[in-house]
Amino acid sequence: MENLLKNKQYNNKLGIIGWFYAGKYHIERYAYILHRITGFGLILYLLFHIFVTGERAKGEQAWKNIMDFLNQPLFKFLEYLVLVAFLYHAINGFRLILTELAIFLGKPASPKYPYVTSINRQRILFFILMILAAILIIFSSLEFFKLI
Repeated sequence: MENLLKNKQYNNKLGIIGWFYAGKYHIERYAYILHRITGFGLILYLLFHIFVTGERAKGEQAWKNIMDFLNQPLFKFLEYLVLVAFLYHAINGFRLILTELAIFLGKPASPKYPYVTSINRQRILFFILMILAAILIIFSSLEFFKLI
């Protein structure tokens, strides 16, 4: 019995480094990792936003104090990072939904040698959407910093 349980255990030698190791999944794995990081950042922003808007309930002076505090360049930069994280997370999430629904993957068929993985079929969608994300980030950066 003990041997059966031992054989079912995964040999996880990488630990936390395994989160950042792409292995056979290549660039999609890095996109997935960045998706996790941006999602975590957006959750943190949401919690901070709730805290800041909660200051409004304490009165006009508390609101003015918190807004004066948030007018520092550091918070402007963090606000810009939220914008970039949102754009990447939204577009990559759209890609993941399309992939999950098997759109752009082709019809299922019996496997024939040499085998073709679905990763190669959806990679063009990945590159198109990442180029779209880059274009949106560039244009929104120009607008954010008032360069146009």
